[in-house]
Amino acid sequence: MRLRALLETDALGLRLLGGEDELDRTVRGVMTTDLRDPSRYLSGGELVLTGLAWRRDAADSEPFVRILAGAGVAGLAAGEAELGDIPADLVEACLHHRLPLFAVHETVAFATITEYVVRQVSGERAGDLAAVVDRHRRLMTSGPAGGGPEVVLDLLTSDLDLRAWVLSPTGRQIAGAGAPLPGPLGATLAGHHLAATRTGRRAPHRAAVAGTTYSLFPIRNTGRGAVPAARDVRESVLSDWLLAVEADASDWPAARLDLLQGVTQLIAVERDRRDAARTVRRRLAQEVLELVQAGAAPAEIAARLRVAAPVLLPGLGVAPQWQVVVARVDWSPSGQAAAAGEIASGPVAQALLEEILVDPAVSGPDSADRIAVAHTGEEAIALVPLPALITAPPEHDDDGASAESDGEDADALAGEPGLHADALLASVREPLTAGLADDGRLTLGVSAAVHSAEGLRGALEEARHARRVAAARPGRVCAAGHHELASHVLLLPFVPDDVRRAFTARLLDPLRDYDRRHRAELIETLEAFLDCDGSWTRCAARLHLHVNTLRYRVGRIEQLTGRDLSRLEDKLDFFLALRMS
Repeated sequence: MRLRALLETDALGLRLLGGEDELDRTVRGVMTTDLRDPSRYLSGGELVLTGLAWRRDAADSEPFVRILAGAGVAGLAAGEAELGDIPADLVEACLHHRLPLFAVHETVAFATITEYVVRQVSGERAGDLAAVVDRHRRLMTSGPAGGGPEVVLDLLTSDLDLRAWVLSPTGRQIAGAGAPLPGPLGATLAGHHLAATRTGRRAPHRAAVAGTTYSLFPIRNTGRGAVPAARDVRESVLSDWLLAVEADASDWPAARLDLLQGVTQLIAVERDRRDAARTVRRRLAQEVLELVQAGAAPAEIAARLRVAAPVLLPGLGVAPQWQVVVARVDWSPSGQAAAAGEIASGPVAQALLEEILVDPAVSGPDSADRIAVAHTGEEAIALVPLPALITAPPEHDDDGASAESDGEDADALAGEPGLHADALLASVREPLTAGLADDGRLTLGVSAAVHSAEGLRGALEEARHARRVAAARPGRVCAAGHHELASHVLLLPFVPDDVRRAFTARLLDPLRDYDRRHRAELIETLEAFLDCDGSWTRCAARLHLHVNTLRYRVGRIEQLTGRDLSRLEDKLDFFLALRMS
């Protein structure tokens, strides 16, 4: 459709403020945003809707419009509900960049414009248009009448005879029309989708499971392009939802494919809104984490926990027991891709941990409303109130054997409340392994339950140590629980002093003597190497060394001690010696 058609539709209430000579531009989609830089979500041809929340002063308009023009959007429509008249600086910036600018009357909802554009660009009316408008409007409302993604899926079933489900990246059902999708099938479809996305195949992806063909459509933030050149797919592959349709879309006409793409955009609007609701919980987790890491007084941390408890556990009234879960996603360089250090791993791990902590037995997008996850550096850290989740039993393979458990004895832990490392990964290992492909790893550590603010710092360190234990194991997706630390970290204070001194002297004295004579910093190198989980590239970057220099130092450590830092047993011995020194 052309931009000119928007002005010819009275129901949209649009008023042209500039760009009359550009009204023959083609509109290929629609995106709502209040980000200062939405470029990563744009592929070109969108009508961008904004409430102007990004604008703090007149100087903000020019860079915002420049970004939109550079991304090739068709036009900009600004709402009058927040500021009244559209600011003159925005009008001037749009004129300068030849970007058509519309004013949206305060009585017109962005959802109305979104519905109109999606219907027009799809090229297919899909049944009764009055019903389509009504259902989409209810999708965008936040009141009790809103039906969420189910409204759109009902439309696909009733008007197009298509069964469809919205799935999380781990295969958990977010929404569906009709019978729910079995959990193992959802995980399999998610795995197919993630594997295809990592190989760069064009969506929709086709998957045949048990004689039935499914077409898998990515649900990305509204307006995001298929493969923007400046964006690494690894930044979002483990957090995007997908739409699974029970049909083979390989022979569909272009009009029907466009319609399904429009449906994914509408669901993405709902996804964006639900993600925004996580902001409060993330902020609570970040505040508690900063207090804990700064060594704040327990009374101050307890006060913050009392604020968090009603948000995470409405109606509980008092702070419950808490557990800490630490997760990390590490990427290695792959082919011509950017170095792993250029990927912001913290937000990836944060979104992924929020998904993993959802009870797999609960469907729907709101089951994560009691999970608070922060991220610091490359780690994601979750503050989990125990009553919020019921740990699912480990899944079983077809032959009845328990799924891989990363070392914890499920029977021994079954009677203990709270989260268990093996159960957290039981239902998500298959799809996440596909999404991590051959260049990514997820490691996760779980602390014991603590009953007060005084225990949170220890729980955080415990979860971090457990994650390091998981990182020493083979596999793309690994977890460890606090029980696995009982043989070393938790018992260190009870080791007799003479045993501690003898153990550390035998391992570390040769390195200390060498450092005193040569200023070689072998002890510092050893600590950094273990803290980086044996990663040569990350350790060299942390120490500001060339990798060859790091290899020389590690080789010297091995020569002086007679140990092999590629062996887990020797790594643990060095780790314990450093902890006890």
